[in-house]
Amino acid sequence: MDTTVRNLDPQAYRALRARAVLEGRTVGEMISEAIRVYLARVIMKPGGGTLRALRPEPYPEGSEGLSLEIDSIVYGAKR
Repeated sequence: MDTTVRNLDPQAYRALRARAVLEGRTVGEMISEAIRVYLARVIMKPGGGTLRALRPEPYPEGSEGLSLEIDSIVYGAKR
């Protein structure tokens, strides 16, 4: 579907475009994925819902080594 979106934050769009290029994807693909993830969220109404209704969200692809990267930053390189 072709559509025009107005009033996007220019900095956010540039960052999204750069990430899309790095991942070899289109901006449209990335926006579609963001919309699907957003719509899949559990909506918590003020004063309603429970913590049990919350579901964890998976980390995005490409973050498999995130824990190791954090460890190296916090604790230094492995010896």
